[in-house]
Amino acid sequence: MKLWGGRFTKETNQLVHNFNESLSFDQKFYRQDIRGSIAHVTMLAKQGILSEQDKVDIIRGLESIQKDLDSGALTISPDSGYEDIHSFVEGTLTERVGEAGKRLHTGRSRNDQVALDMKLYTRDEIQEMDGLLRDLLEELLAVMEANLDTFMPGFTHLQKAQPITLAHHMGAYFEMFSRDRSRLHDIRERMNYCPLGSGALAGTTYPLDRAYTAKLLDFYGPTLNSMDSVADRDYLLELLSALSIMAMHLSRFCEEIIIWNTNEYRFVEIDDSYSTGSSIMPQKKNPDIAELIRGKSGRVYGALVSLLTTMKGLPLAYNKDMQEDKELAFDAIDTVKGCLLLFTGMISSMTFRKDVMEASAKKGFTNATDAADYLVNRGVPFRDAHGIVGQLVLTCIGKGIALDDLPLEEYRAISPVFDEDVYEAISMKTCVEKRTTVGAPGQAAMRDVIAQYRKQLEQ
Repeated sequence: MKLWGGRFTKETNQLVHNFNESLSFDQKFYRQDIRGSIAHVTMLAKQGILSEQDKVDIIRGLESIQKDLDSGALTISPDSGYEDIHSFVEGTLTERVGEAGKRLHTGRSRNDQVALDMKLYTRDEIQEMDGLLRDLLEELLAVMEANLDTFMPGFTHLQKAQPITLAHHMGAYFEMFSRDRSRLHDIRERMNYCPLGSGALAGTTYPLDRAYTAKLLDFYGPTLNSMDSVADRDYLLELLSALSIMAMHLSRFCEEIIIWNTNEYRFVEIDDSYSTGSSIMPQKKNPDIAELIRGKSGRVYGALVSLLTTMKGLPLAYNKDMQEDKELAFDAIDTVKGCLLLFTGMISSMTFRKDVMEASAKKGFTNATDAADYLVNRGVPFRDAHGIVGQLVLTCIGKGIALDDLPLEEYRAISPVFDEDVYEAISMKTCVEKRTTVGAPGQAAMRDVIAQYRKQLEQ
């Protein structure tokens, strides 16, 4: 069945039908299509455009279709001859309720109908992804709360730089994923206006109450330009952009986990349930889930670039090119949701090796800056202090020891300013704890931030 064809004298070529159809993928939002149709006929009956009996029959039929699709009693086949989910629902409805089903499409076009369905679907998916992000943030916060005194090296240029804590490191990702959540919220706020009633592009002559339809569907109100309503895909571009940034955050995190999981670092032990082995090397335990999540970022980026390219040359109003938005958006959404779910499970089951992290911070001379500050606080110019500590590091490298293990006489051989209290001054605990400004890794600062994060998640 087609929702058009009266002016055509030939059947559509099968190859053309196959190329044109969207039922194979837009069936994904059958619930949203049915919900939009129920709101539409409710409004039509309120306005006297449809009879109450037609409304009752149509809604009864639509609800039975959803029930049967949900249960599997009714299935959608791309070989059914229907072009899209809209024609499938309308055709099935007419089979079930008769003439009333043919009145369902009064006062709307497929253009505003598909725009509505995609908005409803996107809104629902944003809500689900927000929940997945919240679960991940909860897990990160739990790691932070348990590791305020887990010392580790902080890095710049992938070189050990200064001592931090695992809580502080996790906090950086908490910030990233919090921004991702905020972006999703912003997109939902901007897109939450109802396009239904815009018709093909120029509205309709029927006395529709678009504000009422919008209210029934939990939108803030109707869209204000019918041409933009059917031609707008900005909200999908925004969503794909937000998902690309989210995928990038996941990829960065996975890259660190992959590095931390190597024999050279051994900062973490990924649980067996999130690892795989080698077909030839029995000793291998590979971080394949982290690697796959890292790899999926390219797939999500591709969806964004593809839709941007599709939209860049389209004149107003609706063009069939826009059908390309669905598979791209569906795939990117499903990909990111899967990555979030797997990543959260991987983090929650991961073992952090605190002793290895602290030893790495010491052996990486991450307390060298604090040794220089020690000298500065005793009157040595910073530039001189920098050179003195550089010599100390060279000495330690030659002996294969950390600054913490260098005897005091060797400190004094390079600078007589050093005293016994240098060891306390350069201990990992001191180096971290004296950093108390907002955003720093000291326990007092971190406890304040964690309290703010906890409050944020409770809202």
